[in-house]
Amino acid sequence: MFLSFSLCVSVSLPLSRWPDGPKRKRKNSTCSVKSMSGKIILSVPGYIPSYLEKDEPCVVCGDKATGYHYRCITCEGCKGFFRRTIQKNLHPAYSCKYDGCCIIDKITRNQCQLCRFRKCIAVGMAMDLVLDDSKRVAKRRLIEENREKRKKDEIVKTLQTRPEPDSSEWELIHHVTEAHRHTNAQGSHWKQKRKFLPEDIGQSPVAPTPDGDKVDLEAFSEFTKIITPAITRVVDFAKKLPMFSELPCEDQIILLKGCCMEIMSLRAAVRYDPESETLTLSGEMAVKREQLKNGGLGVVSDAIFDLGKSLAQFNLDDSEVALLQAVLLMSSGEEPGELSFGRQRLTEATQLPQEAVVRVDLSLQSYHGQGGENVHPVAQHQVCDDQLRGAAVALSAVDIHFT
Repeated sequence: MFLSFSLCVSVSLPLSRWPDGPKRKRKNSTCSVKSMSGKIILSVPGYIPSYLEKDEPCVVCGDKATGYHYRCITCEGCKGFFRRTIQKNLHPAYSCKYDGCCIIDKITRNQCQLCRFRKCIAVGMAMDLVLDDSKRVAKRRLIEENREKRKKDEIVKTLQTRPEPDSSEWELIHHVTEAHRHTNAQGSHWKQKRKFLPEDIGQSPVAPTPDGDKVDLEAFSEFTKIITPAITRVVDFAKKLPMFSELPCEDQIILLKGCCMEIMSLRAAVRYDPESETLTLSGEMAVKREQLKNGGLGVVSDAIFDLGKSLAQFNLDDSEVALLQAVLLMSSGEEPGELSFGRQRLTEATQLPQEAVVRVDLSLQSYHGQGGENVHPVAQHQVCDDQLRGAAVALSAVDIHFT
């Protein structure tokens, strides 16, 4: 049996010692890589757990240890060797040319697998702690679930300790909410007033585009009918915000050109219906994912639908949706100064679910990564107030992004 071996194997049994502090705390270290000539060609910062003594050796080969691995203090090399041996069941095939009498150190450790493995067992490395593929996947899933739980707990803790908005902040929230309600098609009655796009529309992309892709012309035609009213409502929403109207006309144009598609996407996403698996566009047209995709939006539709599914769990009210839109609006400019100050006022005043903000940011990053930033002007809209009349802008709208 592989556990029976000659006493010639060099074994150094450590005292049983476990870390005194948390394993996540680490000390700074340096990892150097040398060339064949002995010159250092790479030196990068590394880490060692705080419970290890300085330059503590691996109990198997004597190389510099990196932590507790399978119940022993070992280096990365011996940890990996032991894990591979158990996972792939390699030890029955190991053999030794010298009757199991090899001395294992950092120079000779790769010369005899049998003696190295026997020493791993002798010093106390635990075979039962090596996970197979299914257990390793389950462990990673558990780690990810715990990470998500910690994030949510931190968000809840932050919200619990956040002070209530003062009177001026409540007034700002009220203004933003009312701006949304006055420009939000169908309001809270959208489910009762929506009309489902017939299932036979948007299922068969047939018309070729200049790029060689295909689009369903009937679905495309239906979507173009609601784009201009949707843009108008976004412009009206922005003009009702006090922090927006205080900006110069040029900055208003920058903001609107940068956020129009994002706000329209958010307005559609918060009207995702899990039961019918549809988004309601512009408060009136309920569409399925494939219909939106084949009707011209391509992979961008996936980002919008995924955002809708993510936000559905938060049950956002009008104020929260309005504030998310305002944050998007005041974040879309490329210039510093007053543009970023507007966002600062909003984020300080609001009680938005922080995870919802993160989901929106991530989804819009995905949207831009899938080509959603390639937009074209479809209408001219008056942006500024009467005293700034004459300045018009071709607003960014839904780009008919062919798949």
